Amino acid sequence: MGRKKSHVSSRGKQPGPSPQQRHISAAKRNELNVLCEKLFHLSSNPAYVTQSWNNYLDISEVLLKVKRLEEMKTESSQRSQGIGQFMDWLIENGAHVDNLSIAEFSGYDLGLRAETDFAESQLILEIPRTLIFNTYTAAPELTVLQNDPLVQHMPQVALAIALLIERHKENSKWKPYLDMLPNSYNTVLYMKTNDMIELKGSPTLEAALKQCRNIARQYSYFNKVFQNTNNAVSAILKDVFTYERYCWAVSTVMTRQNLVPSPDGSRMIHALIPMWDMCNHENGRITTDFNATSDRCECYALRDFKKGEQIFISYGPRTNSDFFVHSGFVCMNNEQDGFKLRLGISKADSLQKERIELLSKLDLPSVGEFLLKPGTEPISDTLLAFLRVFSMRKAELTHWLRSDKVFDLKHVDCALETVVEENVRKFLLTRLQLLIANYPTTLKEDLKLLETTLPQMKKMAIQLRVTEKRILSGALEYVEQWIKA
Repeated sequence: MGRKKSHVSSRGKQPGPSPQQRHISAAKRNELNVLCEKLFHLSSNPAYVTQSWNNYLDISEVLLKVKRLEEMKTESSQRSQGIGQFMDWLIENGAHVDNLSIAEFSGYDLGLRAETDFAESQLILEIPRTLIFNTYTAAPELTVLQNDPLVQHMPQVALAIALLIERHKENSKWKPYLDMLPNSYNTVLYMKTNDMIELKGSPTLEAALKQCRNIARQYSYFNKVFQNTNNAVSAILKDVFTYERYCWAVSTVMTRQNLVPSPDGSRMIHALIPMWDMCNHENGRITTDFNATSDRCECYALRDFKKGEQIFISYGPRTNSDFFVHSGFVCMNNEQDGFKLRLGISKADSLQKERIELLSKLDLPSVGEFLLKPGTEPISDTLLAFLRVFSMRKAELTHWLRSDKVFDLKHVDCALETVVEENVRKFLLTRLQLLIANYPTTLKEDLKLLETTLPQMKKMAIQLRVTEKRILSGALEYVEQWIKA
């Protein structure tokens, strides 16, 4: 099974949106349709998208009007009220959840609690395929949209629409699970402009803006589809599809999705796994798999857990930037963290052809992202090799293109012309200094801010800045020592 994609816990305590109908007047509907056309244009036109921050502000302004028009009351009840019914539903449908309970944990909202001692690698949880939410087991109505390009080619989008279908149709068999889902999340889709601006200087800002832009475009697209088609999906969603509900569905998928084999085993499909998705993240190895023989998802203990403790799983090797954008949390001690450094060979470079050819021999892209890592060895072998190729003159490029020891370029102690190594170090030194200077605050100032009481979204943005700056500072110190050596 694919690794856990994101954080599953949310601090919102209410269940997902109420399936009640809403009635919008013809005049308001026309106004909404006009706004959606504008939204689609703003989020699709390359001329707008290149100015990402201004584009985000324009999109946010339109979305504010959209949300005012779509605003409605929803039922509110505590998620905890549905725990008993949810547990009964799991057991009745063949899940093995012995010695587990769902409980509130400080800083996590809901999580899984051990009701007995579990030893490392002991089987904790089994969820049969019939209880795994995906487009094979839920929302059969979705087949009428099988030729829709977004549903057909974007499995996460298809899963989000399936969630909305099951949420808003009568007598869904998934109701006990849907009632356990949070009402809102800490993903970037829920960030306001004054939260987003806290990411200034961070490369994560661009990823966050792109995510918001994509979801605005998808919402405006589906609004038009549901208003202008007459099929089983439109019949269910036409009068209840709103931007906020789409954000809820998308965020549910982003923060809880996983990959499981399709029923015929031919490919991996996106899915939500009830009960298992109550587990929160901790550093460690992935201990969940899909057993093809028993047709079940199996979760094993990451480490020893004592009775009464919260049970954690690892979501896999992901950076805090990924966690922040897609999952709505930051792991301050993330062992798999990294700062994404985007590098590329310029088209104006007179040696572009030779550089790209040598990079190809090294299995490296001519344009791509390279991770600066935390710890004592921040410069990866791939980053080092790229920078060496980037810094070579014609003579060195010619030599290495003919060499059968090209992979030596990935080793720190590779014998190279002194000028090439000096250029690598100077380039890194300058780039790291610029990246640190891009932030409007210092690491020390951010750490002081974290000692104060802050709104959750702002706190997360500052936590992210801190983890990024720590990596950059460590890398800068490493390069400074390297230059002195």
